[in-house]
Amino acid sequence: MAAVMVIASQAHALPSFAKQTGMDCSGCHVGSFGPQLTPAGVRFKLLGYTETDGQEGKLPLSGMVVASMTHTKTDNTEPGTGLKPNNNLKMDEASIFLAGRLTDNLGAFVQVTYDGVEKKTSLDQTDIRFAHAVEIAGKEAIVGLSLNNNPGVQDPFNTMPVWGFPYIASKAGAGTGDTASLINGGLEGRVLGASAYTFFNDSVYGELGTYRSMSPSTQKSLGLGEDGQKLQGNAYWRFAWFKDLKSRAFQVGLFGWTANLQPDRGVASANKYRDMGIDGSYQFLGTREHMATINGSFVNERKTDGLTSDVVRIKESRLNASYHYQQTLGGSVGLFSTRSNDVTSSNVTSGKLLQVDWTPWGKEGVTAPVPFSAANLRLGAQYWMYDKFAGDSALAKDHNTLYLFAWTSF
Repeated sequence: MAAVMVIASQAHALPSFAKQTGMDCSGCHVGSFGPQLTPAGVRFKLLGYTETDGQEGKLPLSGMVVASMTHTKTDNTEPGTGLKPNNNLKMDEASIFLAGRLTDNLGAFVQVTYDGVEKKTSLDQTDIRFAHAVEIAGKEAIVGLSLNNNPGVQDPFNTMPVWGFPYIASKAGAGTGDTASLINGGLEGRVLGASAYTFFNDSVYGELGTYRSMSPSTQKSLGLGEDGQKLQGNAYWRFAWFKDLKSRAFQVGLFGWTANLQPDRGVASANKYRDMGIDGSYQFLGTREHMATINGSFVNERKTDGLTSDVVRIKESRLNASYHYQQTLGGSVGLFSTRSNDVTSSNVTSGKLLQVDWTPWGKEGVTAPVPFSAANLRLGAQYWMYDKFAGDSALAKDHNTLYLFAWTSF
């Protein structure tokens, strides 16, 4: 991280993404905002965040703030640190990004976040890339290296669990439950990984990598607290097929992470994880007046206990569809399900999620009013409806949640 900051200080004119490319946010993002990427956004990420309009005098710095109000159907008797039993009005988070081109072939996406609920600051999602386009058998191939801190954060299609719908969620709500696979944020921010990737002929993507745990002292210094788990031998892989047909695009892929994880550094035995998943997406882009997307993923995890040899399985399913009118008014519906055969934890949590949102700026010819001309904004509302929660269907609706949010970047 220190080396990246040194490079940033030595290189002059390092813009953030929109200013760096000279494009509107809608050129790379569905709905002008958020993690859903258009084909142009996919290519920008594959090339290491380095594409530029050639104009100098820009800094690769950005910021983000999320504020919200959360209301649950019934009060939470154990609301957690910094939360009330109900009707929580919060500044969820504030982030600073080092995001953009550092050299011709080196770029970064580094996020530092202040958690407004837990009142702490920590290193968040990080992806530092070296990328280069070459020719193989008369076809273009992008080859690159990624240094990152969360398996999947480097994925160019943003369809894996780390970037999955909902792209924003309440810290006071129940979310998708307490049970999740290892690849779905199990060691988020606490590992450091390196992977090599290639994207051939604008169609075929392949990536192989591995991770190691940061030391407890390093985690503490980065604001993450000390975690006793230690990652041992592991391998991360990702393969996908992508097609950009201009007015529409689609992608289908496979991914996995096989890892041995010591639950405690003082215990020699390690639990064995085998996470495998499939994902896909379809985008109708049209003339950008009407845009519709469908995204889905399924993760199957097999965990073998290092002491007892007991096997626990987790199955996560996600499916969502969205529609945006003139990249401004949006609506989304999502289905989620997490199932586990572990009798000591939640068996099933499933439900539906509805979202409506308004993104007024970030489109061609539409910019924020002065003095907020460099800002973007999304105002939205979510409603979570639970069919089952922790295996219970009778009381599941008590967790139903209304979430109103304001999400801005600048």
